[in-house]
Amino acid sequence: MDEEKDELLELQISVSDGPYAVAEREWSVNYSPKSVCALKGSTLTMGCTYRYRKGHSVQSAFWTKQWPVNGVEPPDLLNDPEYRDRVQFTGDKQHNCTLRLRDVTEKDQSKYYFRFITDRTGGKYQGAGGVDLSVTDLQVEVPETVTEGDRVTLTCKTSCSLTDSPTFTWYKNGHGLSSRTDQLHLQSVSREDKGRYHCAVQGLNSPEVTLNVRYGPKSVSVSLRPSGEPLEDSSVTLTCSSDANPPPECNWFKGTSFLSKGGNYTMNRIRSVDSGEYKCKCRNKHGEKYSKALTLNILYPPKSVSVSIRSSGETVEDSSVTLTCSSDANPPVQNYTWFKEGETSPVGSGHSYTMNTIRSVDSGEYKCKCKNDYGEKYSKALTLNVLYGPKSVSVSLRPSSETVEDSSVTLTCSSDANPPVQNYTWFKEGETSPVGSGHSYSFIKNSRSSGWYYCFTQNEHGSKKSAAVPVSIEESSLILHVGVGVGVCGVVTVHSSPSDDLCTALDPQSRSPEYENLAVSQSTSTEDYFLMILVDRVVPQNNWGVNYSPKSICALKGSKVTMGCTYTYPINNSVQKAFWTKLQPAKMAEPPDLLNDPEYRDRVQFTGDKQHNCTLRLRDVTEKDQSKYYFRFITDQTGGKWQGAGGVDLSVTDLQVEVPETVTEGDKVTLTCKTSCSLTDSPTFTWYKNGHGLSSRTDQLHLQSVSREDKGRYHCAVQGLNSPEVTLNVRYGPKSVSLSIRPSGETVEDSSVTLTCSSDANPPPECNWFKGASFLSKGENYTMNRIRSVDSGEYKCKCRNKHGEKYSKALTLNVFYPPKSVSVSIRPSGETVEDSSVTLTCSSDANPPVQNYTWFKEGETSPVGSGHSYSALQSGSYYCVAQNEYGAQTAAAVSISVKAGGNVVLFAVIAVAAGGLSAIIVVLCIRKKSGAYPVDEVNLRELNLNSNVAMRTVTCDSTAHLGPHNQDDDVDYLSAVTPRDRNTRKLKSFSPQASGFGTDEEVQYDAVQHQLNETKKTENDIQYASIRFPHSCAANRSPPSALDDLTMIYSSVN
Repeated sequence: MDEEKDELLELQISVSDGPYAVAEREWSVNYSPKSVCALKGSTLTMGCTYRYRKGHSVQSAFWTKQWPVNGVEPPDLLNDPEYRDRVQFTGDKQHNCTLRLRDVTEKDQSKYYFRFITDRTGGKYQGAGGVDLSVTDLQVEVPETVTEGDRVTLTCKTSCSLTDSPTFTWYKNGHGLSSRTDQLHLQSVSREDKGRYHCAVQGLNSPEVTLNVRYGPKSVSVSLRPSGEPLEDSSVTLTCSSDANPPPECNWFKGTSFLSKGGNYTMNRIRSVDSGEYKCKCRNKHGEKYSKALTLNILYPPKSVSVSIRSSGETVEDSSVTLTCSSDANPPVQNYTWFKEGETSPVGSGHSYTMNTIRSVDSGEYKCKCKNDYGEKYSKALTLNVLYGPKSVSVSLRPSSETVEDSSVTLTCSSDANPPVQNYTWFKEGETSPVGSGHSYSFIKNSRSSGWYYCFTQNEHGSKKSAAVPVSIEESSLILHVGVGVGVCGVVTVHSSPSDDLCTALDPQSRSPEYENLAVSQSTSTEDYFLMILVDRVVPQNNWGVNYSPKSICALKGSKVTMGCTYTYPINNSVQKAFWTKLQPAKMAEPPDLLNDPEYRDRVQFTGDKQHNCTLRLRDVTEKDQSKYYFRFITDQTGGKWQGAGGVDLSVTDLQVEVPETVTEGDKVTLTCKTSCSLTDSPTFTWYKNGHGLSSRTDQLHLQSVSREDKGRYHCAVQGLNSPEVTLNVRYGPKSVSLSIRPSGETVEDSSVTLTCSSDANPPPECNWFKGASFLSKGENYTMNRIRSVDSGEYKCKCRNKHGEKYSKALTLNVFYPPKSVSVSIRPSGETVEDSSVTLTCSSDANPPVQNYTWFKEGETSPVGSGHSYSALQSGSYYCVAQNEYGAQTAAAVSISVKAGGNVVLFAVIAVAAGGLSAIIVVLCIRKKSGAYPVDEVNLRELNLNSNVAMRTVTCDSTAHLGPHNQDDDVDYLSAVTPRDRNTRKLKSFSPQASGFGTDEEVQYDAVQHQLNETKKTENDIQYASIRFPHSCAANRSPPSALDDLTMIYSSVN
């Protein structure tokens, strides 16, 4: 406490003269600036330096908002929760005490002090005065009401003057503008200027304000509800929309006939006679405008509804299928519903219906229902045929009961398959070779035929075996087979025909190649012995064979093929290996297995087994696959190798569409889907136009009477494999001829404009351009590089080819241009008497018509009036400036003469220096008749004063020479001129150098004009006098005195 008192005492004494003054200078805090005006949310810096007595070392330095009270240390801002995260002391413990504060809030508005404590007794010091922080925000000041064409200024305001000289940024609707001052000037406001404005400083934004611009109707348009074209008997509402402020009153017209008033026009039951062109006219106190005409047409419900199928090839069980519904409707169909025959509930919805894993039960007829706002319609049914391999295979016996020997028995094989089973093969259990084929198998019952029988079914999508059924008779016989000899030439067995050979060599078509050596050794043997004990009739049996079905295949590139195959071998053999190959065995070398061939490995699948099925599947067929294919198998017995002769001959083709080269609208046309070989399966063809399915399902597509709608890209498909697309080129005369303009929007004089003629024709037509009935040029485009106002008018084009010709509708080109030929007319003409009225009228040629007329008097910088006409009361030269949204032009000045008594003009220029009177300059100009007019006290009271004050800052140099004279010279500087030019009527800019004034002075100019009501006017000389007085600089100024109250001096000069 005592230390604090000593400190305060020391500081109080230090302000006096003497030794304590030195101590005061040793202890100090200098704030720069001492007051800060900051924006809410900004970051500010409080500049600060400090000094302390030599020998002291600063221990603590901080900022605070309080002064010490009763010896209690004020709190450090860094410890205040409201400041802790926002304040930063960037100074040091030497001499810098700068503080930085960010995210300023209104609560931060306060005084801030810097305080430091040294290591010595009494070494505490807090800078007096502190920094006064004011906090403000930005506000935009905007006029409440603005009319198009007005000059508008928006001001960005603050409650205090920001410390730093800020750069302002202006935004409209969030987009930056070019102005960088606190004011945004809009010279001639238009509707495009309306919107939300705000200003910003250092990224801190003001609240947005809205500039409300009033203007006449623009962009008037008509819309239809419901949208599109109406259906007869429906209710429609036409709505008139416009861009106007205030909202306009609108009237409705059909053609030129008035209908009603209001923003909407409703027809509850529209009829065909209501077809036509409708438009509206909108009007407010700022102008009026018509909309473009809207033409009503007729709508219709869905028709020509059809279903197409899209799948990857044939519709096989477990594959994916998509049905697509197509229709012709306006507006387009909004709701698609899918139905399957025999089911009451819908099976799907949407433009397409997809079955990802299709089953046999999904076969049937499908149709879709299309619906829009005006009706609905069903498609014809499409039959979906799902293909699948055999299932539910069974054998039936006829007669079903046990029969006696030598009676006839028929076995019938039944199955469920699509397509129906193509190959039926019959087997007897215990035998490896088939005993028969076909849907039914009949034989004579005897002891040899008794046993269990089953059938093996196969179509192109799979195979399946039935369960075995027994066939038995009442009695049986014993069969004994014995063969003995040096060489065995065959196998003997019991047979019912005594005429069959008893011993047969191996048949070359069915024997294994390994038997060749055996056959040779048999034929060279000199001693052959054969012993057979025949209990019953005996015949030979051949058990080796391969059956290919079919033996030749024509397949599409990219498709998959199935090579059907069955094989047989002796009962005592077991198959060890079964495979397909493209080669015959050579010199005992095994031909290669297709499964090991890199070109086939990932595409071939052996779906057979090691019993009797040897079916092969090949997918993604290519032209290289065209070849012969053979099945080969090897058993566990010596010489048990067999390869089926003949093989399967595979031919590969692709699809091609044959289309006529030239077709004219109205022709009958047939497109044909062709292949180089006849496809093995009876294929279903699908036709597509521009990627959309058509209804034809044969190899030909017939177009009875071709129209331009039939032109396009066509292709055919089989099993999801597509032909290349071909283009049907239909030739026809021009249709839908229309004009467009580029660039779109308003066309301004001197700009470049291109008109483009568009038409639907084949071959492309030749087009000619017309303005009115006058021919202009040929070509698709017509360009005017520098368009003029005389180019306004109606343009159209005519397109022609050898199939016909057609004109477009006319396009009206409206060229906008700024005012031209601006002139002023006077009414009444000639010299007029004072106090009478003269009307000046401004005329111009402009499009759109001039919106703003401004009147000026020569020799004056400010406008004297506005509007199409102006009433002038004084003599002088007047001119008008005409302006529309595209530019402005000034008329030549016209002079009017008003009779009057005379004029006196008085100019006074007063220069005031800070701290005292430096100079007074009085210039009096009097227009004389034959002598001077006295200026008395009454004249002065009648003065009509009009002051214009201008400020200028110059620099003072106490050592500089003032004009041509020394600073100490007490010589008046006088000059006189007698100008005749009207420009010399303006008060010239005052020059400190010419008048002898120094610098750092604020010089005020005051001009007072006085006109006397004299009846006679003469053209006498005007004299100007300029008097220079010496003065002293700011450093030598005297204290303010009574001389500060200046007296205006008026003089009369002859």
